[in-house]
Amino acid sequence: MERHPLFDEAAVAAATEKARLDTLKAGVSVFYRDDSGLDVMEQPDGRKFEIRYIFGAPRHRNYDVLRELARTAA
Repeated sequence: MERHPLFDEAAVAAATEKARLDTLKAGVSVFYRDDSGLDVMEQPDGRKFEIRYIFGAPRHRNYDVLRELARTAA
């Protein structure tokens, strides 16, 4: 796969991580798809949940929590 010359992957990854941490620090949950393909909701207190999106539902309740994800040692 050819890399696009205008994007520095490390810079994009660093900016994404900073935005995630800043959002959590502000007290707001973050929603994303993790590296294994799970849809995740991460809460400011560090808990993470696997979720399922409900397409067409109002945005304040457009997901179901399936399970809490175990914390892993870093």
